[in-house]
Amino acid sequence: MQLTSCRYRGADRIGILTGTSVDLISTDGKWPQSMLALIDAGPALWSALASDPRSALDRRVPLAEVELCAPIPRPRKNIMCLGWNYAEHVRESAGNRDAEVPEHPVVFTKNTTSVNGPYDAIPWNPELTKELDWEVELAVVVGLGGRNIPVSEALRHVFGYTVINDVSARDLQFRHKQFFLGKSLDGTCPMGPVIVTADEIPDPQQLELRTWVNGEIKQSSSTRHQVFGVATVLSILSRGMTLEPGDIISTGTPSGVGFARKPPEFLKPGDLVECEILGIGRLRNPVR
Repeated sequence: MQLTSCRYRGADRIGILTGTSVDLISTDGKWPQSMLALIDAGPALWSALASDPRSALDRRVPLAEVELCAPIPRPRKNIMCLGWNYAEHVRESAGNRDAEVPEHPVVFTKNTTSVNGPYDAIPWNPELTKELDWEVELAVVVGLGGRNIPVSEALRHVFGYTVINDVSARDLQFRHKQFFLGKSLDGTCPMGPVIVTADEIPDPQQLELRTWVNGEIKQSSSTRHQVFGVATVLSILSRGMTLEPGDIISTGTPSGVGFARKPPEFLKPGDLVECEILGIGRLRNPVR
């Protein structure tokens, strides 16, 4: 299923994207009314919805009549993110083809207020930053919580997958010598346009990622090049730290980011940045 959080006639709804239509989930009280509530409901309800989606259907409406929002508009916790999880990105970031790939995942977080819709504007404020950069990433949404999850069992804990653009204020990132501030400006985490449930992506290490800025390709790679795959990341993050339903993990970006280009390139007002993962969808965000 391709699950969406959306706005229809002024009301926040969840639905199932089906081509050029959205099947809105019923509001009769029998079904969850938010993506987090749906995730919390657990596997039995997910299976019931997948096997007979018409039983949950309120109405089918044209996609053009709804506004797609971030699938989880306000996560309960910060988004967990990986840095340097593609070898080529490690090398371009260091400016050195011989740079060492991390032996352990590099983990930071983005604030919940950074979340933005799949087609909403990315704010550009020169008083805060003049070096906004793009980063297409596969994001994992946890369905079943757990701690000390074995790698062999990790994918069973995944609810689904979505696309994130980990927009980064490089001047803030480098000025403060850490990632959090430069990654957490409001509106710098476009997400969506849907969550594709895990049953439709049996192997998350075979997904193609791309970024365009104003129609020019900037990033093109595959999750098969990740240093730490999805199952390994879930297992390592759960060592002594409980993962919970609705947690979001963004698994790093491949090479092609702006600050590493010669000369460096950064987003500016009027730009359109698009991030796509084949099989999930494409973000389209103007910069204003």
